[in-house]
Amino acid sequence: MASSDQIRVGTRVVVISALMVMIASVTPLVAEETSTSGGPAADCRFAFNSPTPREDSISRPIEAFPDNDVFRPLIADVKQPRFFASFQAVRVRNPAPEQNIGSSVNVGSVGFGENFGLLGRRNGCDGWQVGILAGVFAQFNLDRTSEDLINADYVIGIPWSWRSGLVSTRIRLYHQSSHLGDEFLLGNPGISPVEFSFEEMEGLLSLDIPDGWARVYAGGGYLVHTKPKLDPLKVQWGLELRGPTYNASIYGSFLPDLRVVPIMGADFKTFQELNWSLNTNLVAGLELYRVSGSRRFRVLVNYYYGYNPYGQFFRQKVETVGIGGYLEF
Repeated sequence: MASSDQIRVGTRVVVISALMVMIASVTPLVAEETSTSGGPAADCRFAFNSPTPREDSISRPIEAFPDNDVFRPLIADVKQPRFFASFQAVRVRNPAPEQNIGSSVNVGSVGFGENFGLLGRRNGCDGWQVGILAGVFAQFNLDRTSEDLINADYVIGIPWSWRSGLVSTRIRLYHQSSHLGDEFLLGNPGISPVEFSFEEMEGLLSLDIPDGWARVYAGGGYLVHTKPKLDPLKVQWGLELRGPTYNASIYGSFLPDLRVVPIMGADFKTFQELNWSLNTNLVAGLELYRVSGSRRFRVLVNYYYGYNPYGQFFRQKVETVGIGGYLEF
């Protein structure tokens, strides 16, 4: 059972989320804007009504440093490279006796990262892109006065993405290394740090529903090198939903181009190393953006149940409830 503190936190999260949805729903319904001819180029990560491909697609040149991506970043994947900061109420389901971290802990989780396109060829939003990804995922113990760093994962890799109409795919080879915080190790002398790193080849296939109100994806990964030795296979699948777009302006004159969209996502992963036990992450909240702008801000609540997705704690089963802010550039 969850602790009383976690129940209170979870209740507050649900109430905040409900209030945000109520605030958004009182504004007039509008269609989500997409680029038109003569206007700014479409952000293909969010161009749910993709520009019509040109007939001269074969002659389209390969471009350096293409904007955004043709594969939409995953909303609910906890290891998606992006910028975010969140509060997580964590309950450890199988705590190790030598860990003073306790069976329940309040954690600050932050991430910094992005996919950067190097080369690509597009016809509208159809085409391909190759780039580089980099990210850092760090967790801090908010119950300690010094807010100790618990763990940091560092990720770097090469993604290749492709889209044709409603179908898109992403294939990437990436490296991850994980490191425990010095203060955490000093407070937990029974824990011996382990050199934990791996390279993974991962592939996902995604299908968008027309007009972008839903998306499904599935795929998997194969570990090509690990320290320590791990079983190599991973399976991943998920679902994303987008509600209607609302005008978020105040009295029609302040921030007139601001739009808000309710969004939800579910991501599921299973690992051969963990006997194919299901790891589930659910998110829901609001996405805000400016008409014809490429930046988006999300406020999301989340629920995670499964093995810890961070660092050498991958054999630790946790249950978390949280809320955070997420940025898309």
